[in-house]
Amino acid sequence: MYIKNYLNYKKFFKIMYPDNIKYSKNHEWVEMIEPTKKNGKNDYYANVGISFFAQKELGDIIYLDIENSIIEKTIKKGEIFGTIEAVKTISDLFMPVLGKVLEINKESISNPEFINKNAYKTWIIKIKILCIEDYNKLMTFKEYENFSKIL
Repeated sequence: MYIKNYLNYKKFFKIMYPDNIKYSKNHEWVEMIEPTKKNGKNDYYANVGISFFAQKELGDIIYLDIENSIIEKTIKKGEIFGTIEAVKTISDLFMPVLGKVLEINKESISNPEFINKNAYKTWIIKIKILCIEDYNKLMTFKEYENFSKIL
């Protein structure tokens, strides 16, 4: 019985905190999508969202404000790409890496409450990573967990 419960917990933990995701200090996550090779060079693509910790701190999310004009634009690491509004507060969304915005998730715009239901399945923007070093410097889950504890 104990082993079964432990295995179920471990499975739940992997769903809640996927290990293929990296985190910024501003609580955005980056999920790498399979790199594609073009002309002998890797192109890296990723989805960006906010962490479980961030959505929990914000509370009920009611609105995402992301301008369509950011599509095809290059945004520097740390620059604001939109805002997220909860019942109690509004918070900026920061680009976790240097990247070119390819797509805004229309479903997350139409249904921002999905972020509260599953923060890691509800991506906000899709990007092409332009500086893989930025991605490599992001925190692993363990590092992010320790970082979040001190806040």
